[in-house]
Amino acid sequence: MKIGLERIDTQKRITVKTLLDSGVIGLAMSLEFARKQIFKLKMMEKLIYIRNVGGSFNKKISIKHTV
Repeated sequence: MKIGLERIDTQKRITVKTLLDSGVIGLAMSLEFARKQIFKLKMMEKLIYIRNVGGSFNKKISIKHTV
């Protein structure tokens, strides 16, 4: 599905393709995409760890920033 994103500071709009998940309650994007689009990143106080399909924690990948 295509969605539109708008930067609050510059009102610049971009359209991106995304996957939808009916159980999701927020928006996530890759660090590379956020840097390429020059989003302002803030380091989080606590990391959010990602779980694998089997329920174990993925120690290589965590969420470290907010936009």
